[in-house]
Amino acid sequence: MLQRRSSNNQRRGPRISLGRILIALLIAGISIITYMASSEFNPITEETQQVALSKEEEVALGLQAAPEMAQMHGGLHPDVNVQTYVDNICKNLIRSSAVSETEWPFECHVLADNETVNAFALPGGQIFITAALFNDLESKGQVAGVMAHEMGHVVARHAAEQMAEQQLAQGLSGAAVIAAYDPENPNSGLTTQQFAALISSLVTLKYGRDDELQSDQLGVRFMADAGYDPRAMVRVMEILSQVGGPGVAPEFFSTHPNPDNRITRILEAIQTLYPNGVPDGLKS
Repeated sequence: MLQRRSSNNQRRGPRISLGRILIALLIAGISIITYMASSEFNPITEETQQVALSKEEEVALGLQAAPEMAQMHGGLHPDVNVQTYVDNICKNLIRSSAVSETEWPFECHVLADNETVNAFALPGGQIFITAALFNDLESKGQVAGVMAHEMGHVVARHAAEQMAEQQLAQGLSGAAVIAAYDPENPNSGLTTQQFAALISSLVTLKYGRDDELQSDQLGVRFMADAGYDPRAMVRVMEILSQVGGPGVAPEFFSTHPNPDNRITRILEAIQTLYPNGVPDGLKS
């Protein structure tokens, strides 16, 4: 009798349903086809990329989110002179660099937040720098480095790319859930969810790191075009590393991953741009 029960247990395992497998394959296929069909060529980065939004949708999304983002950081900076200072740098970057070849309606905002060291860009050209970060910077070149980096995110359409990647990850994760779920084993749901989360992270992790490095490279290019010394961006990284004190990272690094080789990659971009050395006379 014990032997018969063991035999039954051996026969009882995850039930594979052909219907579930076909549905999962269909969902995965549609997700991949939709992702690949969203391709657009970016003339600034000279890359073909997958994006989930049109340019008009990106601009509308950024404009809609801008007031809420400002409110989260205590509103806009009350000192008009500070805003004018940043506006002039942004206008110079827009007018004198490859940014002028795009149609993004850039607006640069200084936030009143004196506690949070951060800068970020919304889709479509809304760019923000907190008073806390602005106050830590030492020169126009360093402010230009921060703003040029954020413009790089907008021009490279990283937000629209991330949304496309997230949609792909969600589709593949949903397919994995359907394919792996065993209705006779309710505990299979936890393992399936973990598997789906793994797929999602593998699809999206790499791009976040690449986006930051690409924005650094674009920022170096935009700065140089506008007459700023791109080495100022290296100093920005050094300042950010020192801001929080031992073991405390500024908020900037939570939204902008800081690989150990980031300064090295910036220096490589400068070397590529100026193989004979950075010329004299650039604004630092």
